[in-house]
Amino acid sequence: MAKAKKISKLKCWFLAARPKTLPAAFVPVIVGSALAIREYSFKPIAAFVALFCCLLLQIGANFSNDLFDYLKGSDKKDRVGPIRVMASGLISVKEMKIGLLVVYGVCFFLGLYLVHLGGWIILIIGVLSIFMSLAYTTGPFPLAYNGLGDIFVFLFFGLIGTIGTYYVQTLQITALSVLCAIPVGALITNILVVNNYRDIEEDKIANKKTLAVIFGKIFSRIEYVFMLLVSYSVLIPIYFSIKNIFVLLPVVIFPFSIILIKMLFTLSGKQLNKTLTLSAMFSALFGILLSIGIIVS
Repeated sequence: MAKAKKISKLKCWFLAARPKTLPAAFVPVIVGSALAIREYSFKPIAAFVALFCCLLLQIGANFSNDLFDYLKGSDKKDRVGPIRVMASGLISVKEMKIGLLVVYGVCFFLGLYLVHLGGWIILIIGVLSIFMSLAYTTGPFPLAYNGLGDIFVFLFFGLIGTIGTYYVQTLQITALSVLCAIPVGALITNILVVNNYRDIEEDKIANKKTLAVIFGKIFSRIEYVFMLLVSYSVLIPIYFSIKNIFVLLPVVIFPFSIILIKMLFTLSGKQLNKTLTLSAMFSALFGILLSIGIIVS
């Protein structure tokens, strides 16, 4: 009986980590590391630590979101989206607060190795990343409740995650690293766009002012398509920078993006949970293909 209870609790924490959103941590690191490999500056330990820190930041943001959305009354048992452990009573408030301390604590101490490699700028970025992931749903001006969630995700899980991974291995920032970070951030942001599009009615009731709530469903659809177009458009300057056809590998999954757009325009409610999952998969596939192209070049 004790063993079954332990497995059940582990499964609860697994659900709280929201594994379907974790490409948001994985993709920036593989793209940044691919750029480092191209410069013959790949540092596997640095890449691994960066990946682990990004994963912990993503999990911490998910824990924080689960906790504070529950405390604010935004998440309820009958929500349209996937199960939330706090609203479902699977994890207590005290347990989740301890979980947050552990996740962010481990992230900070692991990040000290990256500070050793990259200097004080990495320390500032690391502390700011932890602070902002908490500020996503809590504090006097929670980002997710004031239409800033999309910008936060694009900047921290896109630009900073990718460029930061590249920087701790090469100690430089190049125009190419910035270009490659743009599609990473755009496609990770689209995961949030689908999430907020699906939850628009619930968020209105909870006074959670996401961009979907502020500007409506049509805006969210346009934003989603725009992010996809930006991701593919940036491949052009990346190609002219590297001058190798293999960096255009993400084009092979372009038909997949058409399917995702059609799903967003035609599905609603719980049906959009599949669109959310597939958007995360698309982000990962795009990043992997881009990374392969960069390395081959």
